Amino acid sequence: MKTGPRYKIAKRLGATVFEKAQTQKFALSADRSAKNKRRGRGRQSEYGKQMLEKQKVRMTYGLPERQFRNYVRKALEAHSAKPTDRLHELLELRLDNVVWRLGLASTRRGARQMVAHGHVMVGGKKTRVPSHLLSTGDTIAVREGSKGHGVLVGFAERFAERPLPSWLSWNPTKMEGTVSERPTAASADPAGDLVAVLSFYTR
Repeated sequence: MKTGPRYKIAKRLGATVFEKAQTQKFALSADRSAKNKRRGRGRQSEYGKQMLEKQKVRMTYGLPERQFRNYVRKALEAHSAKPTDRLHELLELRLDNVVWRLGLASTRRGARQMVAHGHVMVGGKKTRVPSHLLSTGDTIAVREGSKGHGVLVGFAERFAERPLPSWLSWNPTKMEGTVSERPTAASADPAGDLVAVLSFYTR
């Protein structure tokens, strides 16, 4: 997905959109830009706030508009959970996001590439689909032939540094993990205001 100038987008939507923007230098620059914008603009409309949240969540997960809209539609059609909870699940349970959550890749974009290049297996079978939706009980593992691949150099250190969400388990020796339960807002912070996102699409 083409995103355009990442630092410029991150200043508009927030540093959490792109991992590379989460630095002190960027934070200071973004703060200066925000102050200048507040001086030159009036109060933002409700529609504008909702659009901003929509873009923030969409960009965080690296999704094109059409795919993101499909997730929203599925969330709104869900009967077993609140739409916001279902949307959160659909985004968090994407294979590329889980690979990133496990620390196998330093960014979600890197996780997408890792899956697309065939380094990841689900339930013992190789899959190259980053959007593959996982379920509770699914196992995720690094393909045997990929364990010594350059992309995984330093994985042990990265895994030790990154906190593992409570809804995931991981065996660093086998390089295999499991989706132990459904992700919730408490176990994995939403990327933005999902109520505002749903409101944007249901206006």
